[in-house]
Amino acid sequence: MKHFFLFILLLGMGLTHAQQKIRQGNFKNLKGITSYTVTFDYSGLQVHGFDSEEDYLKEKMEKRAHKEDEAEKFKLDWYADRSEKYEPQFIEYLNKRFENGEITFGKDIQAKHTLHVKTTWIYPGYNVVAGTEPAKISAIITIMETDNPSQILLEVEFNKSIGLEVGTFDFDQGDRIAKAYEKLAKNMVMQLKRVL
Repeated sequence: MKHFFLFILLLGMGLTHAQQKIRQGNFKNLKGITSYTVTFDYSGLQVHGFDSEEDYLKEKMEKRAHKEDEAEKFKLDWYADRSEKYEPQFIEYLNKRFENGEITFGKDIQAKHTLHVKTTWIYPGYNVVAGTEPAKISAIITIMETDNPSQILLEVEFNKSIGLEVGTFDFDQGDRIAKAYEKLAKNMVMQLKRVL
């Protein structure tokens, strides 16, 4: 029985570790940093099940073409959700977890270091009568000197961060994806707190 619990513990640790892969640097390099300018990049983004983001948008817009303005609204929302939902949710979660001001994060602050989030993959999830599936994202977070971006302190890849639980009636895909950014922030906070 004792070995069974040890196995479960090690398995859980392995699954947690599998979500992230350090590509360069080390979290220890971040010790003592108290503020970050946060930037985001969506270039080359892949959407699950599609060859490209453009193919995804084309299919979704074609499905809505019979309703006046629905197709264009879908596309506008897809891009607007980045600055209106994903990015604020990510930054807000980071700042809440350092509510005593140990570390601050923001798009508009002039910090010596930049935390750059490059989203590489999105699964929008769904919420229909038959069931729900949370959104997931994969991203590379790079922490670098703001004035010297080639000076990278850490580059870490997070694979398939699963959106945190949302309300039962959450049909908005932007809100679902924003919850995956919140989970990405949660994963980052756990690592940052270890080096404070």
